[in-house]
This record gives sequence, structure tokens and C-alpha cells, in this order.
Amino acid sequence: MFESDALFELQQEPADAISFADLAELPLAELMAADWAAALHGVEGQLRKVLTFVAAEEAAGHQILPPPSNVLRAFRQPLADVKVLIVGQDPYPTPGHAVGLSFSVEPHVRPLPRSLVNIYRELESDLGVPPRVHGDLSAWADQGVLLLNRVLTVRAGAAGSHRGKGWEEITTAAVTALANRKAADGSRMPLVAVLWGKEAEGVRPLLAGAPAVSSAHPSPLSASRGFFGSRPFSRVNQLLREQGALDVTWELPPSP
Repeated sequence: MFESDALFELQQEPADAISFADLAELPLAELMAADWAAALHGVEGQLRKVLTFVAAEEAAGHQILPPPSNVLRAFRQPLADVKVLIVGQDPYPTPGHAVGLSFSVEPHVRPLPRSLVNIYRELESDLGVPPRVHGDLSAWADQGVLLLNRVLTVRAGAAGSHRGKGWEEITTAAVTALANRKAADGSRMPLVAVLWGKEAEGVRPLLAGAPAVSSAHPSPLSASRGFFGSRPFSRVNQLLREQGALDVTWELPPSP
């Protein structure tokens, strides 16, 4: 989800109430929804290892994004409630932007990252939904859209700096658990994945046959090569209806 065009002068974020070192010590049940804690129990050791690495990065003087309280934000939403997965790459590396949900930013951020501007442009083209001046996508998350980056932290100003440090194992386990959920009657729970770009496409083998909507990434470098005109929002809703699930209301509130 990194936006090279969204880099501005680095600034300090407000102090967080919890530290990365604290995260590494807390029980999973205090870090995420109970069903996510159960689903990720098998990678708990790896999660603590990567959080310890991040704490060491911070101790070495690096500013880490998003702040600790938002690193695992995507997993606060119960696993059972998820019906759409939108896969991102890295958190935005600009201080004040990353919020722990892929493609989303803090409500006050201006200008919006250009990938998000392109997402809004395609949303308007697809469903006639007017773009918003803010980039807070939490209204989607509240409806069961899991906005999950493959890598959950980054050094400020250094895109990709925490790739290959262990987060991929955690998010692989998360997507696998999501795709293999069963309802009480043993049937598969509704799920549609949205895979924008090659990085996101890499999770397809984890989806256990769940339908996916794929296209080029919405970044300025690739949006004109297949993202524009792909109509992902209407396609997702059609695939949800085919599985007996309700549509997502993609129109965001005018103000968060």
C-alpha cells in the first residue's frame, strides 16, 4: 500500500499510550478480537518475535508507523464478521497517515494519497459514489471489509523497510484462517477477496477457492493499466449476493 508520492517532511506523531515492547508481552486476547486470537495462536511466537524486532527498531531511534495502538487494528474486527478482504502492501510511510487499515488514512490527511484518489475515482465510475475529501475507510471495516496490509509496520520515510521481517507469516496465517472458516452447518462462510497488483495477487493460493476480484494496483504507476474500468465494487457486491451475503455500502460518510 506504499505511496511514494505521499512522502512529506517527517514529523513526530503524538505519543502513544502503549509501546511496541508492551505489545510483544500482552496476551493475544488483549491485542485482537477473541476469534482472531484463537485463529492466530499457531503463529503467536512469530508475532511476538516480529513485535520484539519492531521494538528494537524503535529503541534504535527509528520512527515506526503506524503507532503501536494501531499496528493490529485490522484484527479488532471479529474474524466471524469479515466478508470482504482488501489486501494492501505496506503502511503509508508518512507520519500521521498510517492507521493500521490498508489504503485508509487519518481523517485530517490532505492531500490524499494518490492510490486512494484513484480508488475513489473508480468507485465513482463504478457505482456513481462521489469521492470524499477524507480518506477514513473505517466505515468499510465496520461492515466486514478487512483492510489488511501484508506487512504491518514500516520505518517512517522508508517504504518496504519491514518486509521480510516476519509479518508475512502472520498475515499468511490470517488470510488462511479467513478463507477456511466454516459456518455452524459446515458450509463455507461468505468471502470475496480484492487483489490489486502483483503483491496482493500472491495471496490467491491461500484463498481456498474463495472468489477474488483482481486488477492492476490503483497506484499512479499502474492504475491506467487495468485498475480503471475494473469495477471492483459492483463485482464484489455481486459475488457477495451469490454467496447469500448482503452488499457492502461503499459510499463513505461525507465526514468521518
